Amino acid sequence: MTPGSMPGNSTEIFQEGLIIPPCKLLTRGKENADVFEIIKANTRTPVERAGDIRAQIAANNLGAMRMTEHIKKYGVDTYMVFAASIIEYSEKRMRHAIIKIPDGTYAAEDFMDDEGIIDQPVKIAVTLKIAGSAIDISFEGTDRQRRGNINAPYAVTLSAVYYVLRCVTDPEIPPNHGCYLPLSINVPEGTVLNPNPPAAVASGNVETSQRIVDVLLLALHRAMPHKIPAQSQGTMNNVVIGGTVNGEGFTYYETIAGGQGASPTKNGDDGIHTHMTNTANTPIEALELSYPLRVERYELIPDSGGNGKFKGGSGIRRAIKVLVADATLSIQSERRKYPPKGLLGGEDGRAGKNYLVRDNKRINLPSKVTMPLEKGDVMVIETPGGGGYRHAQ
Repeated sequence: MTPGSMPGNSTEIFQEGLIIPPCKLLTRGKENADVFEIIKANTRTPVERAGDIRAQIAANNLGAMRMTEHIKKYGVDTYMVFAASIIEYSEKRMRHAIIKIPDGTYAAEDFMDDEGIIDQPVKIAVTLKIAGSAIDISFEGTDRQRRGNINAPYAVTLSAVYYVLRCVTDPEIPPNHGCYLPLSINVPEGTVLNPNPPAAVASGNVETSQRIVDVLLLALHRAMPHKIPAQSQGTMNNVVIGGTVNGEGFTYYETIAGGQGASPTKNGDDGIHTHMTNTANTPIEALELSYPLRVERYELIPDSGGNGKFKGGSGIRRAIKVLVADATLSIQSERRKYPPKGLLGGEDGRAGKNYLVRDNKRINLPSKVTMPLEKGDVMVIETPGGGGYRHAQ
């Protein structure tokens, strides 16, 4: 793996970065210099990475300080009673929301473009059994883990399930353990959603998580056909360009927005991040100031959202020119073969595209790729549009 890149063709976790077993970053408030040096020695941008870690340490310290203040103010016993009460309150609200979903068994399946190694689709399947205030969720029927890196760790799968549950019930319920007590979740071991080591997992969090959301919402659409939106772009469009300039390493990484699926009441938003992602747009001025790259085009793709009574949002075209010779491109993306689905007769959104322009010639790229770049290459990402909702009258 090129340091600082997201591997497009990794086949085991050891190719995806530095694995550090549980150890102390600080001892009595003092940094463990050896651990910091190991991390910094394995990245092109050691100053930035050390800064990231120290920011996380500061955030944890602030949280610990706030918790300590509450315990000192109210006492340990009262604090524990408060904590238990909040968990119980969240469970009650969640069960009250689930009761409103019609009882029944609802199933759906969807597909990822491929695993990044073999050009074959990968099935994600789910069955929901809703009874009263409880939901049983089973991913039986999902494909076995793959050699490519689309395998999603069990924790990622759970996170996607929890996200969907909160979206379709009551997003304002205080988020804690109580929210998820009404759920029973079965994710068979050895599948792409619960792989056995040393499976490659680089795309599991950033791409497979999106498809988990898509398939869960499809199943819930059968229970609540007038509440669930059409599919959004279903990918994060991960782009990494790493290399060296004047002897110093650089790493540009960004996820690119796309079309939001139309809802039962309005059009989908254009050029927006959806579902299992929350990153913001990198301003062109900041990008070009920080990296040896130039943004050639950055625009919405007209009519890329699916038509319907309510139309899906438009995807984005982003073209970036490489200004140095020593660089490597990694792309992890989806929805290049299977476009976002429309609902109730709404049209599907436009599938995404990846390609490179070199010497005025277009080179089409797959969903997932790692490759060297030449000076003057222009990498183009066209993100998917959202699905439309309801047949246009």
